[in-house]
Amino acid sequence: MSLLSKATALLLLTVVVVTTGCGRVVFTPKAQQAQALSLSPEQQQTLAAQMQQLQQRADALDRDNQELEAIIAQRGQQLQLQHNQALALQEQLKATTDRLAAVQSTNTQLEQRTQALTASVQQMPGAEIRANNTLLKSLQSTNVPGVTARQDGDTIRVALAGDMLFVPGSPQLQSGAEQTLRTVATDLMTNYPDHLIGIEGHTDPMTPASPQYSTPHHLSVAQSTAVYDLLVRSLGVSPQQLFVIGHGANHPVVSNATAAGQAQNRRIELVIYPETTRSR
Repeated sequence: MSLLSKATALLLLTVVVVTTGCGRVVFTPKAQQAQALSLSPEQQQTLAAQMQQLQQRADALDRDNQELEAIIAQRGQQLQLQHNQALALQEQLKATTDRLAAVQSTNTQLEQRTQALTASVQQMPGAEIRANNTLLKSLQSTNVPGVTARQDGDTIRVALAGDMLFVPGSPQLQSGAEQTLRTVATDLMTNYPDHLIGIEGHTDPMTPASPQYSTPHHLSVAQSTAVYDLLVRSLGVSPQQLFVIGHGANHPVVSNATAAGQAQNRRIELVIYPETTRSR
């Protein structure tokens, strides 16, 4: 065996690789195996070069370990972020489901109230059914801009443009709306003083939801109720003669495909029925 081979074998036997916690590789000679060895300058240079190569490989491994640790940490952060996003989506889904259930419950209650009002009108004491062939009389209020009247079977429907009456998307009356309602109501009371009158609210499906009125039905009920309050409070119409219905966007008179059609469908209809109420 050559002297260089012996030196290399001795180096490999006397050096142990110790891996630290951070992944760094160092070399530590074993004192009990160290032996005195006489090397020529050329052999020493060769040995030093080999040791330098080993150290370079150790440094490269250390860098690779650090990069792997960084990648693992990044993957862990991404997984945690995805987990948090999944939890947030679950909470949003639950909140949406709860709101939908609340809206469905409210719609059910409104339908029940409407049915109860209709039943109470039909069973109202003192109600009298009269032929309605001559109900469509000469109404002066049809000359008011935004007001129309038409025969609908045994009923008369007097329609008032919703945009003329209300601030958009709310039951708040516009300036001048009270005078318009007063004119129409006075005309109706003159021609139909004893007839039952339904106040029916209609909206369009494009009306944006709000915290107070989450559906078109809610808004239509609020608007027809505002008209009811005005007729009773300011005009002295008997509450027994009136009832309120909110149809939402369920009964358009024209297509909602255009803005003009949507505006025409936003309306309040005062519906005169053939039944009359007379105090006994």
